[in-house]
Amino acid sequence: MPKLEELRSHLKKGAIYKRDELQKWSKSIDRHLSELTGEGTLKRVSPGLYHFPKKNAFGFEPPADEMLIKKFLDNTNFLITSFNYFNALGLGTTQLYNKQIVYNHLRSGDIKLGNKLFTFRKKSAFPTKPTKEFLVVDLINNLDSLAENQPKILEKALKTAMSLDQKSLGYAAEKYGNPKTRKLLSTS
Repeated sequence: MPKLEELRSHLKKGAIYKRDELQKWSKSIDRHLSELTGEGTLKRVSPGLYHFPKKNAFGFEPPADEMLIKKFLDNTNFLITSFNYFNALGLGTTQLYNKQIVYNHLRSGDIKLGNKLFTFRKKSAFPTKPTKEFLVVDLINNLDSLAENQPKILEKALKTAMSLDQKSLGYAAEKYGNPKTRKLLSTS
């Protein structure tokens, strides 16, 4: 069996691969990756990261964000969030944001994976899933980045904070809040 066919036989539809993972099935991995991307079998997502897309009725499925970031970071300890989540708090935020934020312990900066731009932020702590308390803390942390009426949103966020479980909010503020956020929430 030619080496390219052997490499192709190890690929699974919908999976994401790092170049280093595929190297064990090919001695000339760069040439084989070039051939596979040229024929459309693999899609290059970012340098050294490849996706073998599944085909559905509408064309090729893009990789799931969580799967993409998990493979990129080689780690499952991250939280994908967006300023759009703040709209669910009922504070009058209406803007729609086109980027997702990835809290993690390894990387920071804006990184394009596939056709999406992710903002990676190194944080010492973040929850596994965003709670209302975390979202209020995160909103106040990121208030300067919002394209909203900031004083009005802050006032509503502090009012909403009063109606949340104070023990959970205190924990979220202490663990995830910056000093300014902790001070604002302790005085409200």
